[in-house]
Amino acid sequence: PIGLGDNDFVLFGVPQRFAQDRAALDARWKELQREAHPDRFASQGSAAQRQALQWSVRINEAYQRLKDPLKRAAYLCELGGAPIGAEDNTAMPAAFLMQQMEWREALDDAQAASDIDALDAQVRTARQQALARCGELLDGAQDYTAAAAQVRALMFIERFARDIDRRLEQLGQ
Repeated sequence: PIGLGDNDFVLFGVPQRFAQDRAALDARWKELQREAHPDRFASQGSAAQRQALQWSVRINEAYQRLKDPLKRAAYLCELGGAPIGAEDNTAMPAAFLMQQMEWREALDDAQAASDIDALDAQVRTARQQALARCGELLDGAQDYTAAAAQVRALMFIERFARDIDRRLEQLGQ
């Protein structure tokens, strides 16, 4: 039997690793939601419905973590004893910080959508490389401390990607 306190991977019945099959996660989420839907427990009274609602919320929380590569990586780091601590651990390698500054300047200086699109392509590539590195560190080396640093870098990249999206919206793209 699965308990509310089980980790997300146990709850979903998938291996505890970074690499996941999104279609399998989606299918399992639908299956779990059907099993825990409060309407299925209507004849069993309000206590059973409340418990089903708790399960439904727990299933949704787990799904949100597992389906998003960044959240999944952060969760694996926490399970591995290396919490992200993004609020109080903002130390980054100098080369990474320089890259961030160059991107910021390029975004500030961009006049045309084509300039921003080119920057967006660079950032997407950097994101894919960082995600691949997370996978290597988590699934291969099981180096949760190094993976946590990579997750923090990914958080910077994700935030900057949202800034690019906002800038493109301002230009009417």
